[in-house]
Amino acid sequence: MAKKPYYITTAIAYTSGKPHIGNTYEIVLADSIARYRREQGFDVRFQTGTDEHGQKIELKAQEAGVTPKEFVDGVAKEIKRIWDLMDTSYDKFIRTTDADHERQVQKIFKKLYDQGDIYKGYYEGLYCTPCESFFTESQLVDGKCPDCGREVQPAKEEAYFFRMSKYAPRLIQYINEHPEFIQPVARKNEMMNNFLLPGLQDLCVSRTSFKWGVPVDFDDKHVVYVWLDALTNYITGLGYDCDGQSGELFEKYWPADLHLIGKDIIRFHTIYWPIFLMALGLPLPKQVFGHPWLLQGDGKMSKSKGNVLYADDLAEYFGVDAVRYFVLHEMPFDNDGVISWELMVERLNSDLANTLGNLVNRTISMSNKYFGGVVESTGVSEPVDEELKAAALEAVKRVDAKMNELRVADAISEIFTLFKRCNKYIDETMPWALAKDEEKKPRLAQVLYNLVEGICMGASLLESFMPSTSKKILEQVNGSKRTLEEMKSFGLYPSGNRVTEKPEILFARLDLNQVLEDVAARFGSGDEPQEEEEPGIDIEAKPQVTIDDFGKLQFQVGQVVACEAVKKSKKLLCSQVKVGSRTLQIVSGIKSCYSPEEMVGKKVMVVTNLKPAKLAGILSEGMLLCAEDAEGNLSLMTPEKDMPSGAEIC
Repeated sequence: MAKKPYYITTAIAYTSGKPHIGNTYEIVLADSIARYRREQGFDVRFQTGTDEHGQKIELKAQEAGVTPKEFVDGVAKEIKRIWDLMDTSYDKFIRTTDADHERQVQKIFKKLYDQGDIYKGYYEGLYCTPCESFFTESQLVDGKCPDCGREVQPAKEEAYFFRMSKYAPRLIQYINEHPEFIQPVARKNEMMNNFLLPGLQDLCVSRTSFKWGVPVDFDDKHVVYVWLDALTNYITGLGYDCDGQSGELFEKYWPADLHLIGKDIIRFHTIYWPIFLMALGLPLPKQVFGHPWLLQGDGKMSKSKGNVLYADDLAEYFGVDAVRYFVLHEMPFDNDGVISWELMVERLNSDLANTLGNLVNRTISMSNKYFGGVVESTGVSEPVDEELKAAALEAVKRVDAKMNELRVADAISEIFTLFKRCNKYIDETMPWALAKDEEKKPRLAQVLYNLVEGICMGASLLESFMPSTSKKILEQVNGSKRTLEEMKSFGLYPSGNRVTEKPEILFARLDLNQVLEDVAARFGSGDEPQEEEEPGIDIEAKPQVTIDDFGKLQFQVGQVVACEAVKKSKKLLCSQVKVGSRTLQIVSGIKSCYSPEEMVGKKVMVVTNLKPAKLAGILSEGMLLCAEDAEGNLSLMTPEKDMPSGAEIC
């Protein structure tokens, strides 16, 4: 009988830089689900990859002094290295710069245009470069991007649009009729109440302000908007062809059984992506799961915040399986999890070294000490044995139920509940006491057999989450990995087998203080590897002033409400800056670093009591504060936190 196909995908990783442990969590989570589905007998197709186009990549490449393709080649290689390091079993690693993917994106765009779903117009709105997204004023949070919290800038350009409103009623109906489609339920409610029910706006699907993207082949001024490009990877990676010549993989595996993504991009996967599929006449994925974030301390991990941990650093210190265990175990189903060096040490010592490692080591050591390593079932049983057997069989059922609900952390907890029950069984049966009485040797043999059997079942269940550790345990007890069907019975370990003579320590306990000292010495802090300190620059010192001199100047927060270039000037911009209830006109020599469009909306630091002066014949009523490096590059001074216009700087 042919196996039932199961197609699981991760979001494709954006190639703006090295993925941190929060990014890596997703691929490990997907891998554990893919491995378990294989154990359940599914024919699994597991796809991941990289998202490589967009304005942010183009800018990053310029900063690095390389072409965009050279830049993404390097980052994609690094992402794949970390995915492989974490022992993930993906079947396909797709890149959106793959030639076959790009060609299909062009064909999809043309098909949607020809059937009237895409039309040409102009876009004017607020744009977030890091998120590659446009927003309306009402969608902003405290005037900033609702997804990443960064500044947005006014933008206007010619663009192609997708008629989202045409398909919105159909999508609302689908979501209502398929309650399992968006998980957890809180994500579904967010999409319905915040986006679909208020009315869906048409979506910008092309850009002209940068070139690093898939060209629109019938209008070479445009490149395909990154989300239309990126989302289609889930079908192009299966060989989809919108001309009707799709390959065998697509016919076998589509629709996807599970799109596993971060909760911050669920809007794209549960609104835009289903509507694109509807327009293409394709079935929708069966489920989209928006997993929570892995936080460092009490905030979302990001390089800009300086709170990043990397999987390879953690794996080098704790081991790959310890890191896999931590990120899977510490992430609740629908709430954010927290990671730190301290928590990693605590979990390694308590769960991995003590509960698991000590159990395996004690059992093997006692088998060698009392029976020369031979494990034999004698049939000399007591009621406590039945309790252990019931716990093992119940663990199999509970793990299966939790995994069917994608409650991976709960599934791992069930496995460790079995290991804890095995440890309790040792305390209840006291093998060391039984060994003192020769007549009780048959009972002692049965106790050790039951322990080895319980360990074999636990190790087999553990394979999807900690594959290397599972293999090591089974090798040490000389047992084979059980299938889920085989684990419906207790007692399949071959009587008379011999365990290893010298058990290997699976996880060595660590001293927290020593770990923190090592981390500080190696990385410069307990949070992240530190980059080399940037060299400062020295400037000619001005004469010292008193506090009274300084007190004569008035510094306030202002907001740029309008800005234009000064005609016949290569350096000057003229800004209208709102400071409290008044608006100052300020002329600044910042044109080389800022465009008028970039200036509008910015919160800036202003000297507000300078005597007005004329620059290029235009009255200037204040001064914007900037920093300047040795090459003459300028950066406006902006408040770290969002402060109201007019706030005093002191």
